[in-house]
Amino acid sequence: MIYRSAVPVTGARHFDCSIEARQDYAFSSEVNSVPLMAVEFPLAASEYPIVFVASENEVLPAVILGLRDKQNLYLTETGSWDARYVPAFVRRYPFVFSKDEDRFLLCIDERFEGFNREGRGERLFDQEGKPTQYVENVLKFLQDYQAHFHRTQAFCAKLKELELLEPMQAQVSLGAGNQFSLSGFMAVDRAKLKALSGETLQALAQTDELELLYLHLNSMRIFDRLKDRLGRQQMKDTASATPDDEAEGRSAASPKRGRASEAAKEPADAPA
Repeated sequence: MIYRSAVPVTGARHFDCSIEARQDYAFSSEVNSVPLMAVEFPLAASEYPIVFVASENEVLPAVILGLRDKQNLYLTETGSWDARYVPAFVRRYPFVFSKDEDRFLLCIDERFEGFNREGRGERLFDQEGKPTQYVENVLKFLQDYQAHFHRTQAFCAKLKELELLEPMQAQVSLGAGNQFSLSGFMAVDRAKLKALSGETLQALAQTDELELLYLHLNSMRIFDRLKDRLGRQQMKDTASATPDDEAEGRSAASPKRGRASEAAKEPADAPA
């Protein structure tokens, strides 16, 4: 979970509130995957495994951040993000749209550490009670995000229609009996992709969707880098473990299983 107390932004409630920007992503420490928009594939494919996660009646792309439940391997000990590209889902925090009938409301997580009433950072409203330029910029970012969300929905609907997606499981072994298994996501079946008609492949190429599919497939190799990240994390955990912790670790012989986190299944217009 990322959003813990998201409420609509209003002048009555937030007139004297400010947001102190900080490069601290500790709020994402317990998610091992987050949604990704199709437009982000080119920048994300070299940093994260891109997969597809089912949510109710639709499928959406997501990036895998960790191989265990509630584990983000891209988060450093100081709370910084260890990758060149940070997914837009993460960057939009602490703001999010919430749908109210036929309109969207700007919401903010009041439990964000940078949220304050002491004037630190960017104010949400000016002295006349109007939204500041900072808020206008946030609205533009979220509106763009929402537009890309709808385009991503259409892209994924086409993948379902073509029946290209298959359930997938990632299995990682770190030696010494340490095995990890991650499930709950799907990937494009290469054989089914190759079996598409020339006409269908041409149509996918003309809309750049074929490129997105191959970016997704090529990103699967990043699972090996996640294994390396997990190995380094385990070495740190072992170095700081107590004798009781080490004894408990030796007694756990069964493989450790995880699933893509619920954050990856959240719609773009609802708090995660």
